[in-house]
Amino acid sequence: MANQPEMSSNKNVWIIILVASLGYFVDIYDLIIFSIVRVKSFEEIGVSPADMRSEGEFVLNMQMGGLLIGGVIWGIIGDKFGRLKVLFGSILLYSLANISNGFVQDVMTYGIIRFIAGIGLAGELGAGITLVSESMHKSKRGYGTMLVATVGVLGAVLGYFISEQYDWRTAYFVGGGMGLLLLLMRVGALESGLFKTAEEKTVVKGKFSMLFTDKRRFKRYLYCLCIGLPIWFVVGVLVTQAPEIGKALHAPVVLSAGKGVLFTYLGISLGDLLAGLLAQVLKSRKKVVLLCQIIILVSSSWYLLSDGLSETKFIWLSFFMGLGIGYWATFVTISAEQFGTNLRATVATTAPNFVRGALIPSTMLYGVLVNHWGIITAAFMMIFLLSGIAIYALTQLEESFDKDLNYLEEE
Repeated sequence: MANQPEMSSNKNVWIIILVASLGYFVDIYDLIIFSIVRVKSFEEIGVSPADMRSEGEFVLNMQMGGLLIGGVIWGIIGDKFGRLKVLFGSILLYSLANISNGFVQDVMTYGIIRFIAGIGLAGELGAGITLVSESMHKSKRGYGTMLVATVGVLGAVLGYFISEQYDWRTAYFVGGGMGLLLLLMRVGALESGLFKTAEEKTVVKGKFSMLFTDKRRFKRYLYCLCIGLPIWFVVGVLVTQAPEIGKALHAPVVLSAGKGVLFTYLGISLGDLLAGLLAQVLKSRKKVVLLCQIIILVSSSWYLLSDGLSETKFIWLSFFMGLGIGYWATFVTISAEQFGTNLRATVATTAPNFVRGALIPSTMLYGVLVNHWGIITAAFMMIFLLSGIAIYALTQLEESFDKDLNYLEEE
């Protein structure tokens, strides 16, 4: 333990894990609530059935654009001023934005507020994973990040049940209110010992351009981004567009995107737990991510080949696809472990948000393919393309399990 200065005590570690887990729980609730209430909210504000898919992509892309920009902002703040400042500032911004979302009356305002919410949502996971990783022994940190993700993604389950019991505006109010309550819990959480040690040194911290000025460092960063590409396409397109995909598959009933998201996130929660445990057993995060890519390809193919898809089968396939993309925490942990303390928060915060933001070009390409090949073939082409890129990128990264994180990146 000597290789990680000022390692937190067991009590403080558990406080940090609890704070990060609950923060990610609220983050996920607020992040996916639009996917759950898209149809209900659009119907109420007057969006026609023919425009549901295109307007939905617009609002989702606005949120993803906010995540993209917010990832850079919060990552720099995390490395320059501390991980805790990100955890406080980001949750305040996205909580207020989600409360505002409960008052929207038109698609443009909806999109603008989701953009602001996206900026806030960008900071939560990366800062939490960085703080947990730097506060735990190198051989045990996988358990900490596993718990953060496993608890966190259950926020999607709450989102579904709230949306079923109450109207969509109340669902946004609940998300914002939970975030404001969580701010009170964060008082007393401790900053990372590694960050405080780096803070005392005269080294450049949080300089985003450093990721692009060195060829080897840039390639390392790019490969980290690429391994997460399939995750948000599964959630943002394959599951969110279940009503449209189900129609193309001649489903006997209109498939519920809300139910799909619920069971996908149950799968992700179990997948994050299993991925974390398996990585500890195999002492390899790369092998786990490769296994997840195989599950993604198998489950997505099964889904897209299911002509006459029943609602029950759709729910189980959503869960199965969720298991496949349940390497989210492992992906962020790999990204954090690839870089030194003075760039770690920048990478761990920007990587997941750039992956989320990559949904924008993915949906644009998907839209072009839909026009030429139809919705099913287009979805097939995209998921095989994205998983193929992820597998290649994975082969280019070094194994980071059990890596000492007490080092800095030189400018």
